[in-house]
Amino acid sequence: MPRRPHSPSPLSYRAAGVDIEAGEALVEAIKPLAATTRRAGADTALGGFGALFDLKAAGFRDPILVAASDGVGTKLKIAIDTGSHATVGIDLVAMCVNDLLAQGAEPLFFLDYFAAGKLEVETARAVIAGVAEGCRQAGCALIGGETAEMPGLYHGADYDLAGFAVGAVERGALLPRADIAEGDVLIGLPSSGVHSNGYALLRRLVVEAKLTWDAPAPFAAASTLGAALLAPTRIYVRPVLAAIRATGAVKGLAHITGGGLSENLPRVLPSGLAAHVDLGAWRMPAVFAWLQQASQLDDAAMLRTFNCGIGLVVVAGRTEAESVARALAVAGETPVRLGEIEPGRGVKSRAKGKGEAEAVRYSGRLQATG
Repeated sequence: MPRRPHSPSPLSYRAAGVDIEAGEALVEAIKPLAATTRRAGADTALGGFGALFDLKAAGFRDPILVAASDGVGTKLKIAIDTGSHATVGIDLVAMCVNDLLAQGAEPLFFLDYFAAGKLEVETARAVIAGVAEGCRQAGCALIGGETAEMPGLYHGADYDLAGFAVGAVERGALLPRADIAEGDVLIGLPSSGVHSNGYALLRRLVVEAKLTWDAPAPFAAASTLGAALLAPTRIYVRPVLAAIRATGAVKGLAHITGGGLSENLPRVLPSGLAAHVDLGAWRMPAVFAWLQQASQLDDAAMLRTFNCGIGLVVVAGRTEAESVARALAVAGETPVRLGEIEPGRGVKSRAKGKGEAEAVRYSGRLQATG
């Protein structure tokens, strides 16, 4: 009698590279982190098929919902290469909630997406702990997310992040306001460094300079280069909302991300108006001076690539600008008068998401600290 062919053993999901138990362990590990971000309107626990939010319980009467989605970009490679994962979650939240803020919205809840080739529970927990910290800073609830283990798509220790935030603003308080006018004042709020844009160029400069992440930073000798460049993006939500509510005089907000002042500031301006920015009004943090020297970029290119030390710009009427600046200072900010709104000069720029807009006019030169 012929023998039956050998029957192979079953091929499990784990053998294919996906560890369901690790995913379950991560959910249990992050439940206490999510609980620390609860706020009015968001009281459900993680684990359902969807998360709920009660706008009425949050105190809104006639709200408009505002949504934003973003990532951290190649800054993640520095976190992966150094094994320092504690702050990129803050970056993720910041990039989303600062965009909501630019519409005048209060961030309400946040969801994250974490994807890796192989799920390392401790790494993922460290990242999501940063997400929870960012949510606490922004006053929004971490109400859910997704963890995806995709062997063959990501390699080694690589992982990726995306974030999704929803906020709300009362119908009459949506920004930018329609009454932005010539003579209005531009008030800048300092960045904490490079934030989360320009890292593809930055990483190439590090390679060309033959630097390592554990070497002293050329612009901050007390810190390693990796740690200095992982400084998290600032979250402006609490102080700026406080100033909006205290004064009622904020007309517009521009979050300075990729494209710098040159491409983000025109996004809040009505047709026919431009912004004049005095580059002598502030001094760039030392990291930008190093980046400019290493890249040999001129001022125009720097202002289109990096935030150059200004992470958010507030537009206020000339007569109310002082009270807005004072309210920001009371809330813990260090406001800087950057310039003002002026008539357009017919010089156009490609403002992100807006098409052609009046270009920002600059006077003076970029200056570094020290």
